[in-house]
Amino acid sequence: MKKPPLQTNREQAERLAELGHQLRDRREKQDISLEKVAGTTCIQPRLLRAIEQGKIEELPEPVYIRSFIRQYADAIGLNGVEFASEFPTTGVMALPTIRTSWRSLPGAQLRPVHLYLMYMALIFGAVNGLSYFLNRSTQASVPVVELQQPATPAGPTLPIQQPAKTKTISPAPTSDKPIRVGVTLTEESWVRVMADDKVAYEGELPKGTQRTWTADRQVVVRAGNAGGVIVSYNESQAKPLGQPGEIQEMAFPPDPQMALR
Repeated sequence: MKKPPLQTNREQAERLAELGHQLRDRREKQDISLEKVAGTTCIQPRLLRAIEQGKIEELPEPVYIRSFIRQYADAIGLNGVEFASEFPTTGVMALPTIRTSWRSLPGAQLRPVHLYLMYMALIFGAVNGLSYFLNRSTQASVPVVELQQPATPAGPTLPIQQPAKTKTISPAPTSDKPIRVGVTLTEESWVRVMADDKVAYEGELPKGTQRTWTADRQVVVRAGNAGGVIVSYNESQAKPLGQPGEIQEMAFPPDPQMALR
């Protein structure tokens, strides 16, 4: 069962070696230094060198490698999107499916009388549940009314009393979630956002994107080009998530104990 992932890793390593060799040849023919490519792409030179030498063990996850290859290819005049698409990021593995005949299941042996009893029990439960829900809804929606009895006029000179106004008590509006994290991209970057341990967003965001995520306990932001991702927490002063070309992850609030308050 562990053979397909090994084959996928070997295929990624072979494709990385081929693409890295092509990038290095193209760069050297144009007499472009590796440091110049690093300055253009904001990717660390050691990562660019690992791509050229096909050292996949020195590089991050495949999705970051594809992004680095695309930026490298763009910097030396190639079509980055088309060139990077030749690097596989995931492997398609067909998992064995265990099929069980429905005739062998216990439910298939039920007789018509059993099905009828089950059907009646379901109907009875549904009716009781609906009745309980309607009663609760009716009680919750009854308005509180304050009535004022109009005074009986003593003579024709008294002013006409206005009818009493009906006041209805409505539920208070729900408050916003306490954790608010704003993200602004000055450069394109891959971004993943976790809100309360759930993936709120994952993918590449273009330059100029402005997004805000909220949570009850914690928001975690991870970026492939941390220098191009500006983050603000609960309207605080915005600052970069990290250095250009650096993979960085940060939690808001940083202390897990604060998120439980």
